[in-house]
Amino acid sequence: MAFVISDACVACGACEGQCPVGAISMGDGKFEIDADKCISCGSCAGVCPTGSISEG
Repeated sequence: MAFVISDACVACGACEGQCPVGAISMGDGKFEIDADKCISCGSCAGVCPTGSISEG
């Protein structure tokens, strides 16, 4: 199951650089994860300073 980013995202960008498949991009005020590209590795969740990323 793909990871998702909650509204607690502060758009710091830490997650985007950690994604090995480029599934994370800036959306409307927060980053978003493309579920079709996400490989559920959890790299993004490990670097999120607000804990905004979880398995969806």
